This record gives sequence, structure tokens and C-alpha cells, in this order.
Amino acid sequence: MKEKEIEVVAIVGPTASGKTALSIKMAKEFNGEIINGDSMQIYKGLDIGTAKVTKEEMEGIPHHLLDFKEPTESFSVAEYQTLVRAKIREIQQRNKLPIIVGGTGLYVQAVLYDFQFTKEDVDEEARKKYYDELAKIGPEAMHERLAKLDPETASHIHPNNTRRVIRALELVELHGVSKATEELNRGNVPLYNHLIIGMDMDREKLYERINLRVDLMMEKGLLQEVKSLWDRNIRNVQSVQAIGYKELYAYFDGLLSLEDAIEQLKQNSRRYAKRQLTYFRNKMDVQWIGNDWAKIEAFSKNFINQEGN
Repeated sequence: MKEKEIEVVAIVGPTASGKTALSIKMAKEFNGEIINGDSMQIYKGLDIGTAKVTKEEMEGIPHHLLDFKEPTESFSVAEYQTLVRAKIREIQQRNKLPIIVGGTGLYVQAVLYDFQFTKEDVDEEARKKYYDELAKIGPEAMHERLAKLDPETASHIHPNNTRRVIRALELVELHGVSKATEELNRGNVPLYNHLIIGMDMDREKLYERINLRVDLMMEKGLLQEVKSLWDRNIRNVQSVQAIGYKELYAYFDGLLSLEDAIEQLKQNSRRYAKRQLTYFRNKMDVQWIGNDWAKIEAFSKNFINQEGN
């Protein structure tokens, strides 16, 4: 990487680890523009719960692929891959450095590596049977069935993400292939000369930051933000399955007290942070620099010297 100029930088890490602040700093120092790497920040109206960067926080740095989907619309990693690769070319044509920032590991991996999406023949009759079963037994039972057959895949899919649960069941039951096996040979070869910077910190400190962030989100009006979506009867769609929304939906649906919903939100956020770290450590060549600002500054200067920027 030292011999070539860096084409793309990605800043990754768990929720609440400080990615946004570092991305602004990097963009200023390296003449960069920022591309959103969070699967839920694409949605309009999902601002507080996704910790979406504010206009003030942007400090004049151009940001891309935020707020371009309605919360009722679906969005896939394949769509994201196409959009971001085009955006990278566009930014490079302006002689700027593309900086992808976010915690959705699959999205970042799909852009930077030769991640290909297979278009398998769909057995519509078989798929209909799965959805009929879903209607009868519910998402939890379907997820439990997947967990028995393919526990690794099930551990990475929320029971309410029924589309992914059914797709994984199709693979293992109809084709005898786990999702992990299907993806084994995908996403290994880098397509750009890239640098992936990973934010991390002591686990206990990270969990404290996550809990504090949730409290701050509530103070900023997260409850009202979720209520506006709930009032519009937006449900059973991708956007409101996000952490921070599904828990408060349960409160508005009368399934949880507000106190329990907030506690569940914190717990789910901590679990998600753990999964994020596991994904980044196993799937990509991340340069972990912690969350020590002095270390980050030193790393940035070293990066400039190495790459000649």
C-alpha cells in the first residue's frame, strides 16, 4: 500500500466509537468527501436514532448518500454497491479523496472488494410456501428453524428480517448450502488501493458510551421521531427494523413499558457493537487505531508521509 496512492479510505467501527468526528478531520486534512456507509442513514426521517451527521457537524464537508430513500422503500446492498462505486469515480474526478464512513460491514466490504451478488433462479412455489409458513408460525419460529440448520447465519439475522431468514432457509433446505459457504469465495480481492481505519476502545468504555448515547438520543427527541413514523403506520418495512425504532415501536404498540424499551434499545445496541467488531475483524484488512485522539493525529501524519498526500 505504501507504493501506490490511496484511492479510497474507509472509517469503520462499532456504534458510538467516534467515526463521524474522525471522518470530518480526515476529510479536511486529505481534501476528501464523505460517503455514508450506514444502511439506515439512507432513510429520510431516521435522524436521531441513526446518529445521522447534522449540517453543523459536517463543517462544510460534502456528504453523499444520506436521506435519499423514503422509510417505506426497500434498499439492498447490491444497490448500495452500484451507487457508491459511481460516487467514488465522481469524487475522484474532482481530485478529491472518497472517504466511506459507517458501521455496516457488508456495505463497506461490497464496495471495496470483488463482492458479487448471485441472481439465483427463484422457485416461486417454494418461496410462497415459506411465506405461508411464516404467516402461520411467525418470525420467531422461522428464525429458530434456521438456527437449528445454520446457526452461524441465524446469529447474524434478526428474527424480524424475514426476507433474509427465508432466503437463508431456501439455501440450506433446498440447496444444501449455508449462507456462509455461499459467501466464502466472495469479497476477498480488493478492487481499490484502499485504507480501512478501524475505531475501537475498551469494551466497558464503549458500552458506557452507547448507554449515554441512547440517553442523549431520548433527550434530543427520539421518542417523537419514532412516534411520527408510527403515526404514519409505517411498519413491516426495512427502515423501522433498525435498532432504536423497533424497540420504541414495541412501546407504542403497548408491548413494552418505555423504561423496558429504552433498556432493550441499549442492550441491542451493545450487542450490535459486538457483532460489528467481529465482522470487521474477520472480513477486512482493518488498521485498528483505537479512539485515542493523539494516536489518531500521529497516524494521520504518518499516513500523509507514507502516501505523499
